[in-house]
Amino acid sequence: MTMMRFATACLAAAIALAAPVAQGAGLRIGLQSDPDALDPATGTSFTGRIVFAALCDKLVDIDPRMEVVPQLATAWSWSADGLALTMTLREGVVFHDGERFDAAAARENLERYRTAPLSRRKAELKAVSAVEAPDPRTLVLRLSEPFAPLLSVLADRAGMMMSPRAVAAAGERVGSNPACSGPFRLARRVPLERIVLERFDRYWDAGAIHVDGIEFTMIPDSTVRLVNLRAGQLDLIERVPPADLRTVRADARLRLASTTGLAYQTMIINVGNGEKARGPLGRSPRIREALELAIDRAILNQVAIEGAYTPSNQPEVPGSRYYNAARPVPQRDVARARALLRQEGMERVAFTLRVVNSPIDVQVAEVIQAMAAEAGFDVKIEATEAGTWVAATERGDYEAAIGIWSGRPDPDGNVTIWLQCDGAVNRSKYCNPALDDLFRQARMTNDVAQRQALYRRASEIHLSDRPMLVLYHYTWIWGHSERLSGFVPHPDGLIRPQGLRLSR
Repeated sequence: MTMMRFATACLAAAIALAAPVAQGAGLRIGLQSDPDALDPATGTSFTGRIVFAALCDKLVDIDPRMEVVPQLATAWSWSADGLALTMTLREGVVFHDGERFDAAAARENLERYRTAPLSRRKAELKAVSAVEAPDPRTLVLRLSEPFAPLLSVLADRAGMMMSPRAVAAAGERVGSNPACSGPFRLARRVPLERIVLERFDRYWDAGAIHVDGIEFTMIPDSTVRLVNLRAGQLDLIERVPPADLRTVRADARLRLASTTGLAYQTMIINVGNGEKARGPLGRSPRIREALELAIDRAILNQVAIEGAYTPSNQPEVPGSRYYNAARPVPQRDVARARALLRQEGMERVAFTLRVVNSPIDVQVAEVIQAMAAEAGFDVKIEATEAGTWVAATERGDYEAAIGIWSGRPDPDGNVTIWLQCDGAVNRSKYCNPALDDLFRQARMTNDVAQRQALYRRASEIHLSDRPMLVLYHYTWIWGHSERLSGFVPHPDGLIRPQGLRLSR
């Protein structure tokens, strides 16, 4: 152990001892970053989705095999023309404020996601033209055109249900006190520190919940998270770094859980979001190509991530159904990168790279910085808290930024979110109508072969324009106490509380 790592561990132990978790808190989970607003209409952070898994049930969910399964909807069917989805809703469900969940409440939620000015779900539900509630148990979604990814969309924030009464009372501030229908409700939130949830005793599936509460603690430093787990201050931590796997395996009191993830790490490049898009990197696809050629993804994976993840250059995992094998991960070519810069009349290009201040993200940025320097790029790294990263990229205060996309089971949710003209997290402000048209065609069919061909054509466009550079796909790794049982890893990286138990 280096002196710096030893000092960090000592500090972490001091934090653990100085800030004990409140008695009766139940399950204690360490998160890498603080979620943004706990409002499904506006939320964009990955850790927010982890909290939502305990707070807000959805119309449908995803199982470990990435199949759509019932949650608040018990059954569904498509019309013959693919223009209507009819869902049968669960009986006996109530929101945290005591309001009853029914089709009218579901309709109000979906209309808010579709039309509210603040909603980030508009693009996801763009194909929905009307929502009907013919009776309390029946919900009908009418579509302007067939939309194959709809069930996948409803298995995420766009399918989360909140009390319409709570939304009407709080308006845009509902994220500070959400009233959902999940197994736990919000008891307290201390920004940048912790989120405390208490068990909801009227939960429709109460028999699946075996802990009295959940306390999420925000600990950006992975070493500090692990020390708190080893000290007994946490029961479960997300995103265990590959470098710490040996430590966890050597501790008889700890266990590991892992699964191949849908998530990927990407570098988004500001090509149209304000003043900072006007630099060489934002203006020139050729310079972005040079930057990609400066990066050796295999070495990046080995040096920064202990070889535990999968080098990748596309939103789909290499070898998966929708991966374009004709455009594999490019080999590093420093000479070619320098030649491309010279073709643009430049010997060196300087830009700032924003990252979240987690050890892995910073190390990834430092490896890229060193590689890029050899090809003619002067990269300045700016590491900030996750919320600051989100706000800065949204307002265009960046040239390039490394961030995570947690992944979706349908390819539409893995690529359009970033690259469609009106994509919910299109912070690059990249817009290509020809690409959008291919995305639209792919959404209109359930035929796998047709969708594969369309996504291959789409990838040829965005892999050439390079508004973002996918770096690698994750392996989700969790560490937990031996006291915790019932944890089931899901490829989406979320922590579902159903079935979790703590022994004493």
